[in-house]
Amino acid sequence: MSFRSFQTAFPERRIPVGDVILSVRRGGTPGTTGIYLLHGYPQTGAMWHRMAPALQEYGDIVIPDLRGYGRSEKPPPGDRCMAYSKREMAKDLIRFADALGHENIILVGHDRGARVAHRLMLDHPERVLAGCVMDIVPTLHMFDHTDQAFASGYYHWFFLIQPDGLPERMIGADPEYFLREKLRRWSGTSACFDEQAVQEYVSAFSDPSCIAATCDEYRAGAGIDLEHDRESRASRIKCPLLVLWGKEGFVERTYTVLEVWGGYATNVTGAPVNGGHFVPEETPQEALSYLQKFFEDQGIIRNPPPPFHPSL
Repeated sequence: MSFRSFQTAFPERRIPVGDVILSVRRGGTPGTTGIYLLHGYPQTGAMWHRMAPALQEYGDIVIPDLRGYGRSEKPPPGDRCMAYSKREMAKDLIRFADALGHENIILVGHDRGARVAHRLMLDHPERVLAGCVMDIVPTLHMFDHTDQAFASGYYHWFFLIQPDGLPERMIGADPEYFLREKLRRWSGTSACFDEQAVQEYVSAFSDPSCIAATCDEYRAGAGIDLEHDRESRASRIKCPLLVLWGKEGFVERTYTVLEVWGGYATNVTGAPVNGGHFVPEETPQEALSYLQKFFEDQGIIRNPPPPFHPSL
């Protein structure tokens, strides 16, 4: 499916959700279970354009731009950037699920979206059937094990949290360069991004309010999110969790991924896939094969095909 066809199959609407308006794409089969695809930095929900079409047969696909990103609303950060805490971002998804009548949720998150999924699985375990996180280990583990390799590879975690508008001003001088450089540095050697998708990322990220909001989201990650993570450290993700990560990426080089996640969840499976950080765009078919098997192992089966009616 081309990027243009993805846009047609998953029409985008701006929808009020609690105190924010989110830009949301939706496709598939409406029902009581929603499959939520959550994007990372510095992208939008469009990053799922190579995986979402194949997932439609499993149910109601919801692809939001997280608050602060894309065409979603960018509220003031508030005290300690609380508005961009993963807890608040997770609440957006629960409110949206309530509005759509989704009794149960399946979460598939990449990068920052995976961190929102992690918090949602802890805060609302009764709503989540299963989860998949791509190319991360838990935020708390990363900060608690900071060393030179982490600070060098994930320098943006420490750059984006700087106060007084410093990163906003520096990124704002050439946001397209910054975004494209992120895609280049974090991807594998054979990565090929769809230029139409990249143009969408550039268009959204070039808005100064998006640059500011996404910096505030990282500031929350290094502040209030860590407090929430420490408060809930004794709790573990209870639903089945699939972890995928890129063989050429920092996560593979730095962590024993399944062992780390085993300290944060009770039922973890997963594997590395080819490519770098941007799993849904670099190796969508390989990621889909793992995700589809995971769904089937959890009893999340494809919708049956329509009955065949031979022409008369």
